[in-house]
Amino acid sequence: MRRMGKYTAHVAVLASAVGISLAAWGATALVGGGDDALAAGAGGAAAPKAPAQRADGAGRPEQPTARVPVGIAHAAEAGGRAVNITIDDGPDPRWTPQMLDILKENGVKAVFCMIGPQAKRHPDLVKRVVAEGHRLCDHTMTHDTAMDRKPVAYQERQILDARRMIEEAAGGVEVQYYRAPGGAFTPDSRKIAAAAGMRPLGWNVDTKDFERPGAAAIVRTVKNELPNGPTILFHDGGGDRSQSVTALREVLPWLKEQGRTFSFPVRTAPDTP
Repeated sequence: MRRMGKYTAHVAVLASAVGISLAAWGATALVGGGDDALAAGAGGAAAPKAPAQRADGAGRPEQPTARVPVGIAHAAEAGGRAVNITIDDGPDPRWTPQMLDILKENGVKAVFCMIGPQAKRHPDLVKRVVAEGHRLCDHTMTHDTAMDRKPVAYQERQILDARRMIEEAAGGVEVQYYRAPGGAFTPDSRKIAAAAGMRPLGWNVDTKDFERPGAAAIVRTVKNELPNGPTILFHDGGGDRSQSVTALREVLPWLKEQGRTFSFPVRTAPDTP
């Protein structure tokens, strides 16, 4: 009888402990910690939470794989006498292939700052850009040069919707930079881009090729403004870019003659605020 009494008492203690544990679990679940609490009980530590997803349903984590600064990048990753070729407003089925051919002939890699709907319309060109070793840049949905005077929610849609379209067109390849249309950056837009893993990207040499001043004038601008810094701005979309193509064909060999090498803009190193 004493043995049965001890056994009965032991069972009663176990039942009481189980009841307390279940009650504690129920309270935890009510405040939203149930999954982590269960994981902690099983393995001694809470399981990491899945990254937050985009509100638009794109499925990409909000947090980038590498943290990037909010400062606008101008410097070249390679430093020294390296320059960065950046090409905006495409992709365009007529001009982008010609620029890609020139870059390939000269062994030069560039950053292509793309308009979201343009990328969606021409995924073959986006994939070619990536396949040939160039990098992608978000240049918003509509190239609104007044977006710095628009609400933050509008800026966020312009930036993140374009990134989604470009990455989908690229087959999931990451967009590494964000360039504001006309340089219309704001503190908010820079934070939005950086939080999404894209370094805000400026320029030092504005070729003004979008004004179509003539290929000779575009080349002359590059030569005159190169002392300003390493990042050079061309365009492959937004209109007739025949002059830009001609100028790029002349500029790349000239840069090599000057002892210049080619690089990409910095992404994670500190740069201009």
